[in-house]
Amino acid sequence: MNTFPRRTLTLALLSLLQFLIAIDVTVVNVALPAIGARFDAGPAALSWVVTGYTLVGGGLLLLGGRLTDLLGRRRMFLLGAALFALASLAAGLAPNLETLIAARFAQGAGEALASPAAMSLIALLFPGPEERARALGVWGAISAGGLVVGVLLSGAIVQLLDWRWTFGINVPLTAVVIAVTPMLVRADGARPIGRRLDLLGAALLTGGPIALVYGVLRGSVAAMLAGAVLIGVFVLVEVRTKSPLVPLSFFAHRTRAVANAATVPLSAGLSTSFFLLTLYMQDVVELTPLQAGLAYLPFCAALLAAIFLTSRLIGAVGSKYTALLGLLLTAAGLGWLARLPDAGGLWVDVLPGMIGVAAGMGIGLLALQNAALSDVTEDDAGTASGVQRSVDQLGGSLGLAVLVGAAVGGGSAQGADYRAAFGWAALAVLVTAVGMVVAVRRK
Repeated sequence: MNTFPRRTLTLALLSLLQFLIAIDVTVVNVALPAIGARFDAGPAALSWVVTGYTLVGGGLLLLGGRLTDLLGRRRMFLLGAALFALASLAAGLAPNLETLIAARFAQGAGEALASPAAMSLIALLFPGPEERARALGVWGAISAGGLVVGVLLSGAIVQLLDWRWTFGINVPLTAVVIAVTPMLVRADGARPIGRRLDLLGAALLTGGPIALVYGVLRGSVAAMLAGAVLIGVFVLVEVRTKSPLVPLSFFAHRTRAVANAATVPLSAGLSTSFFLLTLYMQDVVELTPLQAGLAYLPFCAALLAAIFLTSRLIGAVGSKYTALLGLLLTAAGLGWLARLPDAGGLWVDVLPGMIGVAAGMGIGLLALQNAALSDVTEDDAGTASGVQRSVDQLGGSLGLAVLVGAAVGGGSAQGADYRAAFGWAALAVLVTAVGMVVAVRRK
């Protein structure tokens, strides 16, 4: 098999698993009422079905990146895919809410192993900036499509079948990925031995955000302080350990550091939009679960169009200015949603802002991904990929908890709550855009 078809097929294979992983970020949103009715669970408990997946995944992604560099990309990709499939089966068969949440945690751990391996394989298969941007564009488009397909599937499955099938569909598709990978991805060569892993750092980076989110959602100051302390200890451990999850020299690369920092508010805005718009369309606009899922089709179309345009923009003006455009479009979309009325409609009040967010996210996140992988080598491609994915996941989870927790609290969301959450999200993205301008000018 010659190089071009092999690279293309490999990219398709890696993207398929990421598609399934992305589906599971949003697939439970519309299904939450049905899950709550099955297990007699309230909103606070159900929130862990959503955030537990991304928090554990985000917290362990740096460890996954290091394991990828130390043990091999194909090994970690296959191990992560197998864990993801088994956890999906456990989630679909869960007899109680506690088992379901534990299975969601395990799904996140599977993602933490598979995603950095896939992303680093893409970075090394497509080393040129423009071809890498195109490859990441395909990977990002399929991943973004998974976010929307998750909402569509959830609405259709809940209305026509049973919520358990939202997890069951992962199992046969992931089995195909595991079977085909050895045919397309070359075996890993000899890896260095005797290098230690920063397991304490991984535990702190996972436990700290979980405690923070718990504190925000429950209004517990003690839990929030505990989370902040754990994150602070994580920083100290990384400074002093001989084998950190991320060597401090990694952040000396200015482009990577700025790209990862700018990813946080964008991911927070995307997660908040998915969560709150799903609630708004069902509770205020009074759409059925299936109708709410179908309402995301314009979002998906705008997102895919923006992603396919981004590689050309990066080639024309560079990653930084492309990312700045994405930030401004996202801020405009969130600003529109910050005016959601108490009794709004889909076409005028929701869709314009939804499309603005989609276009901005498609352009901004892909450009930042490309910048975050600048100058990677065989030795640090997995680490760079793990950092970027971790920032994306944790930024989305923490941002969602802070914005929703501060604006909505523990009760049912009202019009003013939606406006406050989207308003703060828009402000955060605008501040990031200003910071990006300053960083570009200084350089």
